[in-house]
Amino acid sequence: MKRAVVIAVAAFLAGAAAVAVPGHMGADQILLVLLAAAGAALAAALAVRLAMEERSRREIEEARRQLVAAASHDLRTPLASLRLLVESIDDGVATGETRDRYLKEIRTHVAVLSDLIDDLFELSRIEAGDISWTMRQVKVRELIGDTVAAMRAPAAERGVSLAAELPAGDLLANANAEKVQRVLFNLIQNAIRHTPADGSVTVRARPAAGGVEVEVADDGEGILASDGERVFDAFYRGDAARREEGAGLGLAISRAIVEAHGGRIWFEDGAPGTRVHFTLRSA
Repeated sequence: MKRAVVIAVAAFLAGAAAVAVPGHMGADQILLVLLAAAGAALAAALAVRLAMEERSRREIEEARRQLVAAASHDLRTPLASLRLLVESIDDGVATGETRDRYLKEIRTHVAVLSDLIDDLFELSRIEAGDISWTMRQVKVRELIGDTVAAMRAPAAERGVSLAAELPAGDLLANANAEKVQRVLFNLIQNAIRHTPADGSVTVRARPAAGGVEVEVADDGEGILASDGERVFDAFYRGDAARREEGAGLGLAISRAIVEAHGGRIWFEDGAPGTRVHFTLRSA
C-alpha cells in the first residue's frame, strides 16, 4: 500500500510537471488540468494496488496448496501402514508373535499421527496469537544445562558428542521455561540427526543487546544458503540429505515460539556444519 501511494504521488508530480500551461489559461482551467493529472495518478495507484493484492492472493493460495500437499504426504504414509496392518490382523493373516508385532507397530504409527496433529494445532494457535503462557524470569544457563543433560543419551546412541559452553554467572530472560526448552529440544534433536558419528553438537549462550542469545552448532553436512529462511516453514525439509526423519514442523514451531517471545531465530553457515541462533528478551 505504501508503495502504491508513493507511485501515485510520483505520477501526480510527473503529470503536473508535464502539463504545458499556456499563459492565457485561467486559474479554473489550470485546476482542471491538475485534477486530470491527479485522476490519472490515482488510477495508476489503484491499478498497482490491485496487482499487488492479486499477487498476494496467488502467493497465499500457493502456500496453502503446498502446506496441504505436504501435510497430506506426512499423514498418508502412517495411515497406509495402519490400514495394511489392521487388515492383516482382521483377515487372520497375522497371528501369534506376528500379530503382537503388528499391534506394536500400530501403536507406533498412532503415536506419530498424534504428535503430528498436536504439533499442527500448537503451530496454528501460536501463529493465530492464541497464547496463554506464563512469562517469568528464567535462568537460561540452568535451562540449557538441564536440556543438554537430558539429550546426552540420544546423542550417544548416534555416536555424537553433545556439550554446553556457557559463561559464568546468570543469564536471565523473560520467558516461558517450558516453551524455550521445547525450542532447545527441537534444535538439539535436529543437530544430532544431521551430525555424523564422531561429530559434535555444542550449545552456547551469551549476553546480547537487550537479552540473551543462544546458539546450537553442529559439524554436520550443513544447509544450502538458499534454504536459510525456508527451513523454518512448516513441512519444509530442504535438500535430500536433510529429509530423513520427522514431519518438518520442529523448526516452524521453534520460530513461532521464539517470535512469540519477542525474539528472532536464524541460521548461519558453520563451515562445516550449521549454527542456529535465537534471542530472548532480558528479564
